[in-house]
Formats: sequence, C-alpha cells, structure tokens
Amino acid sequence: MPLMPSLPLTAPHKWQYNPPDYGSPMPSLADILREAQDKLEDVTDTPRLDAEILLAHALDIGRAQLLARLQDGYSTDTTFDTMLARRVKAEPIAYILGEWEFFSLPFHVESPVLVPRPETEHLVEVALEHVNERGGEAPRLLEIGTGTGCVAISCLKHLPQATCIATDIRPDNLILTQKNACRHHIENRLHLLVADAFSAISSDVQFDAILSNPPYISLNDKSDLPAVVRDYEDPVALFSGEEGLDMIEILISDSKSHLIPGGLLAFEIGAGQHHNVIIRMEKEGYSDVTWRNDLAGIHRIISGLAPHV
Repeated sequence: MPLMPSLPLTAPHKWQYNPPDYGSPMPSLADILREAQDKLEDVTDTPRLDAEILLAHALDIGRAQLLARLQDGYSTDTTFDTMLARRVKAEPIAYILGEWEFFSLPFHVESPVLVPRPETEHLVEVALEHVNERGGEAPRLLEIGTGTGCVAISCLKHLPQATCIATDIRPDNLILTQKNACRHHIENRLHLLVADAFSAISSDVQFDAILSNPPYISLNDKSDLPAVVRDYEDPVALFSGEEGLDMIEILISDSKSHLIPGGLLAFEIGAGQHHNVIIRMEKEGYSDVTWRNDLAGIHRIISGLAPHV
C-alpha cells in the first residue's frame, strides 16, 4: 500500500468559513422611499409626498397601491432614478410627470407653462356659481391667458351649454390647451386665439364672464420665489411690473366693454393685493366687488359685476 504523501511541516493553520456571496439583499420600496425622501429634504416642503408620487408613477401604480406594498422588493429602475434626479434640481413634479390634476381633472403639462395650482380652482368655483345663478341658455366665457387651459376646460366640463374663447400670448401654450381640450372632449366649444390680453377680441363681442389667472408677482419679489417657480416656470406668466398689478389693471379697465351688463369679471391675485385691487374695481364702476379666500386664508380671487352702461 503506497504511503500517503507527507504534508509540509508548517505552523498549524486556522480554517475560516466564508459563506457564499449571494449579493446584497434587494431593497424594499420602503427603503427606496426613505432614501429619496432624504435627498429631497432641502428641495421641497413635502419630500415624502414627492418621493411617493414619483415612485408610484415610475411603477405605474397609484399611491395607495404603493403604500400597501412598501415591504416588496425593488429592482433597480432607471426611470425612477432619472425622475428623482430632476426633482432634486427643484424641477416641478408636474413637468416630470407630464401632467397634473386640477378641479379633479387630469391635464397635460409641459415646461415652461404655468403649473395648475389648487388655489386657482376657486376661480372656477366663482365662475360656475355666477353662471348657474344667472341662468341663460348658452353662456359665453372668455379666459385671458389660458396656459394649460385648465380654467376654461374645467368650466366647460361643468357647463355643457357654454362656449369659451381662450387667449394666450404663447402659441405653444395654445397647442397644449388644444391637446387638453381634446382629452376632455370639449374642443368643439373652445375657440383659441393667440393674443396679448384683449388684442384679438372684436370690440363688439361681449361675454357673460371674463376669467383670468394673470401674472401678479412684483418684479421686486423675483429673488424671494422658490427655485421650483423662479427657475422653471414662464416669467411672462408670473411677473407684472413693479407692483405686480400691470396686467390686473388692463383686465379691470378693458373687461367692461366686453361684458354684458352684470357680467362677471373674476381673476386671481397675490397675497396682500386685495385692498388696492378692490379700490380699482370700484373706481371703474364694478358692483358687488368681493373676494374669495384660498385654503390658506389668503384673499385669492377678486370678482365684480360689470356696470350697466
């Protein structure tokens, strides 16, 4: 029987068990949300909500479904990483998603058009209340500066007999408005015009209501705006002279000739502007001048009725 080969005479060796490397465990959706929230802390007042909205969109599920699946594993998806990187740079979520909800309706949104905001929904409320109270078989509306078309389209969705002319100084905005009008099947009742304020409206055409979310931020306040607004949204839709009232003064003075007697002029204003705006409205002869607060308690919508001339 052959002898076993001798082992080298070396110091005793300690054997150490090395478990097989199966790779790092897959992170859960909860882990991903926590990481994203940390990255957004200095960007937004709602980092957790923003992270949930972006991740749900990337997974093509609703937020409720996402929250019900937080312990599920998450495989790397460049879609979410790309979206999060854009949000970290303060880009509006509406631009990242390509749409935003307004008055319980989804709207296509593209940079740099003004993003629909919840406070502007009060403008639609005021318009609907006025038209419904006054009655009439086919109310005619005019919106100055339509942007995405969210105000005009929301009104038309709730006023099936109404028609509307909507103007905007930016032709690209009107392309987007038309896209949203077709999405909500009211394109046959919405006429779009490229115009600066009332420049394309014939002098003899009158409306039951004129609506606007005009630019109303003072140029002096530009540096105080958050980056999500200042660096991304169209300055033409934001700023209006030293006091922020240049466009509002045009609305007040020029709407009178385009409203039927007792017709409604309603528009959005900025915080602290209501006193000066009300004085201007009453000086021009509007009656029943009033305001509506937003959910933060700010006088946000000013409205009045055109004088009988």
